[in-house]
Amino acid sequence: MISGYVKCGQGQKALKLFQQMQKEGVQPGQVTFVAVLNACASILALEEGRCAHEQIIQRGCESDVFVGNSLIDMYAKCGSIADAENVFNKMPNRNVVSWSAVILGFVKFGQGQRALALYQEMQQEGVEPNAVTFMGVLNACASLVALEEGRLVHQQIVQSGCESDAFVGSSLINMYVKCGSIDDAWNVFKRMMPTQGMVAWNSMLGGYSRHGHAQEAQAHFDQMCEAGIKTDTVTLVYLLSVCSHAGLVHEGLHYFDSMGSVHGICAMVEHYACVVDLLGRAGHLHMAEDLIKTMPCEPNVGVWNALLGACRIHGDVEMGECVVKRVVELDPADAAGYVLLSNIYAAAGKWDLSANVQQLRKERGVKKQPGCTWIEVNNKVHTFVVDDKHHPQMVHIEAELEMSCNMKELAMCLILDLHCMM
Repeated sequence: MISGYVKCGQGQKALKLFQQMQKEGVQPGQVTFVAVLNACASILALEEGRCAHEQIIQRGCESDVFVGNSLIDMYAKCGSIADAENVFNKMPNRNVVSWSAVILGFVKFGQGQRALALYQEMQQEGVEPNAVTFMGVLNACASLVALEEGRLVHQQIVQSGCESDAFVGSSLINMYVKCGSIDDAWNVFKRMMPTQGMVAWNSMLGGYSRHGHAQEAQAHFDQMCEAGIKTDTVTLVYLLSVCSHAGLVHEGLHYFDSMGSVHGICAMVEHYACVVDLLGRAGHLHMAEDLIKTMPCEPNVGVWNALLGACRIHGDVEMGECVVKRVVELDPADAAGYVLLSNIYAAAGKWDLSANVQQLRKERGVKKQPGCTWIEVNNKVHTFVVDDKHHPQMVHIEAELEMSCNMKELAMCLILDLHCMM
């Protein structure tokens, strides 16, 4: 019964039944604990999961590999990757599911480097990866823009025979797209025939959208429709987004209008945000504002930020001031509104107002996301964050940068000297 409730997406009822089971004196076993942990994971019930973990220890079930895997999955999905890793490290026996669960957990929390390090450890221990493992590792490569590492994983996928898996293929497309190699993504997509499903088509469309290939995106969408692939909300988001960045206002509005009548898709807030961006970039700020006012769903921060970005592009200070109020009301901790308004004032030459906005942001404790970049050297990804000096080779890196700056200054002096001599 508990497993049945979990399978039907009724995690709360599953946990209540578990409590009733204990009140009646029925002792849970490994199968029960696995179901209960899955229920906790499905409704993000971390405290209930921890209580179940305590009972698992008391019952001596923690060493069971299936229970351990469920614990890792529960902690990862409930937002406690440290607990997930702790369970993983204590497991006496670990299988491919154990490794895959903790790798996916690290990827989910933006720790791609740790995920790749675990993948290497997994191989050193002789555990063969499966399709789920590959999906997690490819997402880690995508998040780090680690193209060469992704290509090595691709070779292993081919050797394992998992390339024909639709989800692995889609993850490969996504990895190549995010790493900037649209040609590799297209080659993977072609080789997926005839297993291409909606996910693969969307991944390829997302690649064209991400790289601003508007004509290719439109042609791909037409082929998708001709092939009888059912479009979904994600398909239209990608399509509207590429139209926005390419300035294709007429085409974008056509796709938006045809969502319900042709494709049977109800426009969501993400689609409205794309159309607001489409109109705003083209300079139709008041049309974008009117669209927001007539939206059937409540506009979120993303929608208002799209209009605010358009105000920055076109220097509309008055509308920008009004929009920022909406952004701050919806999400006081969102730094984007403050930054965009500050940029609008700066572009208009109102430096005092620009500085005031930045000062207000700091006083309210709203922090900007620090700039971050990656570089891949000898198949190893190095991460650099603004003002972070913790890289083990930082002394050598700064010395190289200083030498580079000195060489540039020397070169400029030589050019000036030659110019004076002429």
